[in-house]
Amino acid sequence: MWIPIQINEQSAEPLYHQIEVQLRALIVSGQLAEGTLLPSIRELAQMVKCSVITVRRVYQDLENEGLLRTRQGTGTFVAKVGEEMRDKHRRSSVIEAFEAAVDAGLRVQCTDAEMREMLESVLVRKRDEDKGGG
Repeated sequence: MWIPIQINEQSAEPLYHQIEVQLRALIVSGQLAEGTLLPSIRELAQMVKCSVITVRRVYQDLENEGLLRTRQGTGTFVAKVGEEMRDKHRRSSVIEAFEAAVDAGLRVQCTDAEMREMLESVLVRKRDEDKGGG
């Protein structure tokens, strides 16, 4: 099974974190449905061109969060994610991204008003892109 994970090798963010964040988002958004069989650790490592150890860590972290289930001899599957857990993960992923954006703004000494204006501008642009198909 192909999973749409994009790795940015120029990013300062560790590979395992890039994979984990994207896989979590696919599960929490429902794009990967409950019961979906994921690629083996080795297959996903080959797909994203990283080590088996990296993918093993991602699968273990997501299993510890209750998002994945591994059955010996069968594989790793998307677990049942309740609405409360789905909402918690959705919110935390957006908050994490906002925190990174605010950190970037503060580093270059943007005011609160400038950052709010930029957020509104990005929201409008992204909503328009979604309506226009791209």
